[in-house]
Amino acid sequence: MVPRIDIAPLFSGPARARAETDAAIIAAAGNSGFMTICGLPSSLPIQAEKRRALLRLFDLPASVTRPMWRQKFDSSHRNLYRGWFPLQNGAETYKEGIDIGPDIARGTALVDEADPLTEATPLPPEEALSGWRADAAAYFLAMEQVAQALMHALARGLGLPETIFDDTFRGGISTLRLIRYPVRPAESMAGVPGEKLWVTDHGGRRYLLGRAHVDSGLMTLLAQDGVAGLQARAANGDWIDVAPEEGTLAVNFGKLLERWTGGQIKATEHRVLGHGEERFSIPFFYDARADALIEPLPLAGIAPFEPFYFGDYLWSTMTKFVEFQGLEGLRRPQGQR
Repeated sequence: MVPRIDIAPLFSGPARARAETDAAIIAAAGNSGFMTICGLPSSLPIQAEKRRALLRLFDLPASVTRPMWRQKFDSSHRNLYRGWFPLQNGAETYKEGIDIGPDIARGTALVDEADPLTEATPLPPEEALSGWRADAAAYFLAMEQVAQALMHALARGLGLPETIFDDTFRGGISTLRLIRYPVRPAESMAGVPGEKLWVTDHGGRRYLLGRAHVDSGLMTLLAQDGVAGLQARAANGDWIDVAPEEGTLAVNFGKLLERWTGGQIKATEHRVLGHGEERFSIPFFYDARADALIEPLPLAGIAPFEPFYFGDYLWSTMTKFVEFQGLEGLRRPQGQR
C-alpha cells in the first residue's frame, strides 16, 4: 500500500507533530518513493471544482488549441518546451495536454527566449476561456507552496538545514501539466507491439495509457480527477494502485533527487492503465532554475560527483519521453553559453 501522510503539521502546530511528520515523509521517500498526502491547507485550490475550472481547457475547439501546439507537432511554431501536445497514434502513451511554465503566475519576469526551458507558454486567449489564466496561476503558486514545505521536510529528515534547497528552486522552471487520457481507440494502437501495450492487472487485460517510467527531475505532485489507473511499482516488483482519493495529492520523486541524495530518496517507477473511462490528471513538476548548479550535498556516505547545471540535466533526460523526442540538439548547454 502507498503510504498516506497527513502533512498539516508542516504548516502549523507543535514542533513534535512536525518532527513526526518529517519522519513519516523521509521514511516514505526512502522506502517506497511514493506517497499520498492529505491535511493540505483549506486555502489551496485543490478541490474538485477548482480542478474542473482548469480542465475546461479540454472543452476548447481545435481552432483554439492548435495555435498552442509545440514545434514538434507544428513546425511553424517557435515554442519547443511549453505548450500543447496532441494525441498521437502508434505510441505506447496516449494522452493530450499542455505544459505550462512559471510565467502563468509571474508574467515575463522569468522568460528568456534564448533558452527553450525558459520560453513563454502559449496560452488560450482570455476571451476563449474567461478566468482560466487566473485559476491556473493560483494553482501553480499553491503547488509551489506545498512542494517547498515537502522539500523543507525532506531536508530536516536528512539532517540538513531546512532551507538548503531554497536557492536551487528560487526562480525555478516548474511545470504545471494538464492531461486528458481519452478512452483508447483501436487505431491508436496500430503499430505498437502487444507486449508494450497490454498488461494483466487484477485478473483482467488492460491497455497502457502512460508507459511505465521514472520521473527524471526532483518532485512531482499529482492531482487525480476521480478515475483510477495510476499505479506505482513496489520494491518486490508488484504494481500498487494509487487511489484517486479526494483531498489528497500523490507525491513521487525523480531520478535527480535520488542521485543527489545518494539513494536516500527513491525514484519510483509508475504507469497509467486504461479502464474504459476518460481520465484527467494534473501533475506539477517542481523544478529548479535552469542555471542552478547541482553540487554534492553534505551527507555522509555520498559519493562525490562533478557539479552540473539542472537545465542541462533536464534537457538530456526529458528528450527521452515521446512528447519531446527529436529535440535533443535544439538547446545549447548552460556550460557553453
